[in-house]
Amino acid sequence: MIDVTLENFEAEVIAASMTQPVLVDFWATWCGPCKVIGPILEKLEADYGGRFKLAKIDSDEQQQLAAAFGIRSIPTVILMMNGQPVDGFMGALPEGKVREFLDKHLPEGGDADLPEEEPEVEAAPQDAGAVLEKLQHAVATDPANDDARADYVKALLQAGRPHEAAQAFEPVAGKAALERRFESLERVIDAFAFAASHEGQGDFDGRIVANKRDFEARFGKARQLIAARRWTEAMDELLEILMRDKAWHEDLARKTYIAVLDIIEPPRPKVADGQIPPDDPTVASYRRRLSSVVLS
Repeated sequence: MIDVTLENFEAEVIAASMTQPVLVDFWATWCGPCKVIGPILEKLEADYGGRFKLAKIDSDEQQQLAAAFGIRSIPTVILMMNGQPVDGFMGALPEGKVREFLDKHLPEGGDADLPEEEPEVEAAPQDAGAVLEKLQHAVATDPANDDARADYVKALLQAGRPHEAAQAFEPVAGKAALERRFESLERVIDAFAFAASHEGQGDFDGRIVANKRDFEARFGKARQLIAARRWTEAMDELLEILMRDKAWHEDLARKTYIAVLDIIEPPRPKVADGQIPPDDPTVASYRRRLSSVVLS
């Protein structure tokens, strides 16, 4: 087991996972469940005899690493292989469940004797209109349901309906400083408003050609791309800022990049006992790109 910091992350996690799976445990001293899962993971590292390495990251002391991985609650455990996250779980799972999780991925896994689980039948995808109608009904019948409201605003933004999104967001606007999901929604709503107020104004591309470090122009272009729902192009532009100045304007580029990731991330399907299903490929790719730039 090794304690990982920003300084040794590249060597102890990314590089190490190229030759040996690395199990990364995000924890904090105040977290009760962390004190339950921590000893289980340390015991299993010994029991598995080198089939994986345990790395522990204090999410309070290493906030940059926690942000790069999009950690929203702890404990969160992520398995790294070949430099990339391949699976994970949240919460203090019992030892048996952690063994099942490990045996799915580790070389010479011992899950042959485990009973086979029946595959879950995925529900047929609903069209965007039906999803919006369902969420609108949920908000109308329970205005205090923040989860439904956040999903509704997100769906409206994905559908390119910013005015309705702004109206639906207003009752929870005061929570933007307290919860990341609302902060992300607010940033994207602001991008739509910026683009609407600057329509036909500003030669952002020309300014960028003249000065690659004109971050105001790059950020303006990124917000216009967000409003056009050209999500990946917007993140590409924000990465250009981050590669040149990670802390520009009080971390504005990184925060906006994360907001776009939050908006485009699709709902995750139900899985067994707290395990984290694989990320959407686009989200996973752009999350890795952010990590590589922020941690470089």
